[in-house]
This record gives sequence, C-alpha cells and structure tokens, in this order.
Amino acid sequence: MELLAANWKMNKTPKETKEYLEKFLGLVEGIKDVEILVCPPFTSLCVAKEMLEGSNVKLGAQNCYHEQKGAFTGEVSLDMLKELGVSYVIVGHSERRWIFGETDELINKKVIACLEKDIRPILCVGEKIEEREAGMTLKVIESQLKLALSGLDDVSNRIDIAYEPVWAIGSGNPATPEDAQLVHRFIKDLLGDVRVLYGGSVNPQNAKDFLSMPDVDGLLVGTASLDPSSFAQIVKASCRDQG
Repeated sequence: MELLAANWKMNKTPKETKEYLEKFLGLVEGIKDVEILVCPPFTSLCVAKEMLEGSNVKLGAQNCYHEQKGAFTGEVSLDMLKELGVSYVIVGHSERRWIFGETDELINKKVIACLEKDIRPILCVGEKIEEREAGMTLKVIESQLKLALSGLDDVSNRIDIAYEPVWAIGSGNPATPEDAQLVHRFIKDLLGDVRVLYGGSVNPQNAKDFLSMPDVDGLLVGTASLDPSSFAQIVKASCRDQG
C-alpha cells in the first residue's frame, strides 16, 4: 500500500494543527486504499493524537532519540512518542544531517531503537548537488543505506525508505520521475521488497507523475503538505479511482 506522508517541519502551533486537521480529515474521509500520515512538530503531537482518533490518518514524528531516558536535554524518546500514538518516525532527514550534524552512526542507533519499540522508521537518504554532478548519486545512497542499517538483517517489511535528493528539497526543482525511478529501483535491488517514497518539491501538480513510476511507493511531502487542501489533492492523486 502506498504511503503519503506530510512532514510539517518547524511549522504549526497546536492551535494551527487543530484547525488544519479539522479541514483535512473531511477532505480525505473514506480513503482507504493508501496510508495517510501526518508528522507535526513535537508540541502538536498531543492535539493531533486527539484529532486523529478513529480516523484514517496516522500520526508520525519528525525525529527521536535512541536512548530510553536520561540526561539528554531537549531530546524526545520513543517511549514518549509511543504513548502519544506515534506509529512512524522520520529518521535521518537531510536537514538533521546537514543542519544539525547527525552522523550515519547516530542515525543507525535511531533506526535500531525504532524497530525495538515497534515504531516504523522512515529512513531518509539523498545526495547533495555536488555529488549528483560528480555522478556519485548511487554511491552516496548505497553508503547511507549500509551505514544506517548496519547490524540489521532483512528490514523489508519493517522500514520505509525516503529518497530525498538534497538539492531538490524546498527548491521547487524536483528530480524527474524517471530519475526518482532509477534511484528507487537501485534501493530495492539493494534491500529487497522495501517501500520507497520520493520527497523533494512534491506538489499537487507533479504528485501523480511520480506515483506513476513502478518503484515509487509513496511520497514524503514538505511545503505542499502545510495546506490541507494541497495535501489532500496529493493524497487523492494516489487513489486509483481518482483518474
């Protein structure tokens, strides 16, 4: 089943989250042939949990820490997230890697911790523009995957991968559907039958083109998910009966 995930990043207060979901849930009500996921900021998880009870939309978090508890000021554990009904966590997003300096070793610890707590990680991988121009895209993806999944056996039914070329995120200049397909096929050749999402300047206009690719199994949506009508259009683009 395809997964359509909204990553709000550092946007929306609890009040704005409630207003968003009041509108969004009505727009996607009754859609059952895809998984719909919303990942608000930590401060909005409580209100989102209440709003999503009994709906067809799941709750995710944008990050986590791998330790269960302790003197880790500012961090949030998986037990804390699980009690709030979180079923997915985004791990290793490029903004965590390049702005906050998260290493492949730390990302690996987070992936392992998620799996131990039965929370499904969405592991993000992607190349920077200079790596793409040097023809290193597939080497970068392979390295990120191997390091992030070090010590793990078959993860095909326990984890999702999000291919997010760093140069495309928030740029308005997405990869082509054909480029995404090539990388997604490469990831599946490495890992087996794993669900692979595309992210990077996805919008209602190009969503269907990406989803038409045989190995694109969903989308991780940033800016275009901040408007409920926009994200609902993207969700509906994945529905086979929407034409």
